[in-house]
Amino acid sequence: MSRIGKLPISIPSGVTVSLKDNVVTVKGPKGEMTQFVDPSISVTIEDGHVSFSEVEDALLDNPKQKHAFHGLYRALVNNMIVGVSEGYKKELELVGVGYRASNQGNIIELSLGYTHNIFIQLPSEIKVETKSERNKNPLIILESCDKQLLGQVCSKIRSFRKPEPYKGKGVKFVGEEIRRKSGKSAGAK
Repeated sequence: MSRIGKLPISIPSGVTVSLKDNVVTVKGPKGEMTQFVDPSISVTIEDGHVSFSEVEDALLDNPKQKHAFHGLYRALVNNMIVGVSEGYKKELELVGVGYRASNQGNIIELSLGYTHNIFIQLPSEIKVETKSERNKNPLIILESCDKQLLGQVCSKIRSFRKPEPYKGKGVKFVGEEIRRKSGKSAGAK
């Protein structure tokens, strides 16, 4: 059995969890999300807790797959419950001279040192805010109830200009440490 899969999930107040035809639906103040659960995993919702267990007679090609599904679906449903109750927030920082970010609605315009600006249309589930203060690096603040979608969008934005190890220029997460390299050693003979 999966160690993570065995842990029950407590349902906070204001959040409702329902199960119908192996689809878990979670509703809360920040939104609504659904997740399909493999038939080899049984879901029980009772006493303000959601618990997962493996079905003994489930037929799978790989027996270890059932253990992996056990932890996977428990983690996905937990992320959904946290997302609809508290939400997720990521902050990206643009490090570099002349790097800028601005937004109009859900469209972000990035100026990252290329000959042209980059425009990104974000999904409607993500709220975006950009901050540009004097003598500080521009920030992009993204909020959503969907952890997976938020991480995917952040990764896409970061991929336009990854932080490089010599000067540290690029798009990075706030608080991320960049491993720095020294340049050419002077006077090598």
